[in-house]
Amino acid sequence: MNHVIVETRDRITRIELNRPEKKNALSPEMYAAMAQALKAADADAQVRAVLIHGQRDCFTSGNDVKDFLELPRGPGDSPAAGFLRAISTARKPLVAAVGGPAVGIGTTMLLHCDLVYAAPNARLQMPFVPLGLLPEAASSLLLPAMAGYRRAAEMLLLGGPFSAEKALAAGIVTEIVPEGELLERARQAAAALAALPPESVRMTKELMKRALAPAVQERMTEELGLFGERLRSPEAKEALSAFMEKRKPDFSRFS
Repeated sequence: MNHVIVETRDRITRIELNRPEKKNALSPEMYAAMAQALKAADADAQVRAVLIHGQRDCFTSGNDVKDFLELPRGPGDSPAAGFLRAISTARKPLVAAVGGPAVGIGTTMLLHCDLVYAAPNARLQMPFVPLGLLPEAASSLLLPAMAGYRRAAEMLLLGGPFSAEKALAAGIVTEIVPEGELLERARQAAAALAALPPESVRMTKELMKRALAPAVQERMTEELGLFGERLRSPEAKEALSAFMEKRKPDFSRFS
């Protein structure tokens, strides 16, 4: 099965996460495919917008935890890091449609999208701290700027799931759309962007993001380095092992 479906039609590149049997958990191959699709869209003059989505009941459950435990490479050289660089520097407008779980990078990637539509069943979460890890995708910079410090602190420090309504109030989501209309609403938004003067769209996006762009790349690099350190930490090993073993982690011995 092709776990990432990429299709370009009517000046829109559609990227569909298609691993429903694993709740669209992201593998290295999926990250690489998504990064390649984003780069190809930027390079194709005929493409005016990009639409990213999963299924109505699942956007993505985030990174495959098995990959964390196996640690095949440093996080800075990983396909996930390549995807984050691609989505954070994409010049074409990005539209996302989110239904069901959007965990970890499933939420942080939305901070780099220009329009985000969510169904009422969307459940977003950034459980990095509970897993003994740290935020990524420059979320430690972008989320406080977008949502305010206290909302960001609740989402990043406690790491619990939150609703589409809360995501809307925090500025992560553009609009909440009935589940049956979600993909069509996002497609309509992408089509509206595709019908606009393309250079005007690209320049406006670049101007809006310019002030934070250098800081985003710097923070992303810093987060990736620290993330790699945390993956090798006893806290993370305990948290990730407990997750795989379906038990409550024990942090009582850590200072």
